[in-house]
Amino acid sequence: MEKALVIGASGGIGQALVAELAQRYEVTALSRSKDGLDVTDEASVSAALGALEGPFARIIVATGALEIDGHQPERTIKALEPEAMMAQFRLNTLGPALVLKHVWRLIPRKSPSVIAVLSARVGSIGDNQIGGWVSYRTAKAGVNQVIHTAAIELARTHTQACLIALHPGTVATPFTQKYLGRYPSVPPHEAAANISHVLDARGPQDTGQFYDWANTQVPW
Repeated sequence: MEKALVIGASGGIGQALVAELAQRYEVTALSRSKDGLDVTDEASVSAALGALEGPFARIIVATGALEIDGHQPERTIKALEPEAMMAQFRLNTLGPALVLKHVWRLIPRKSPSVIAVLSARVGSIGDNQIGGWVSYRTAKAGVNQVIHTAAIELARTHTQACLIALHPGTVATPFTQKYLGRYPSVPPHEAAANISHVLDARGPQDTGQFYDWANTQVPW
């Protein structure tokens, strides 16, 4: 049986992804609450990923947060707080970047694999029509650049790998509870199934791109 790795496995989406992938893969699940994995701390990331044996046919980075330390998304840039913005970068941009740095050796060189980092449509610069949410938007735009850049480098040595940014949609979890009234949402198990279908449809020709839960490409 092929292997899958879910990082951020204790969250609502992460737990559902573990259950979904377990139908077809031998799943390794890592999280901060259960395994002490702090994606903003390189020593923690190196130790956790360094203890694993690959290769993994599926790797999903499902870490991240919309609110950190009680700071809600800003309605306008006039409300920006420097520390809140830096916290967004540490978790939502630096965290996945550190994972990609240290997960490299777990990606197969001679067989297909798909690596997905959960991003957000609000990180799309081209899709932004209403403003607001400056810190979160910018952190997600930053991780999108990390993914696109890393995918170019990955393709040089792992010709069958596909690395993508993925918007899971609005999922009904504690992460989104305050905002569910504004947007259509789906339960975690449905989101996980959608994500799995998107990953199954991806190949090396798609690496470095940005997709949503409905398998539609999202503008950068």
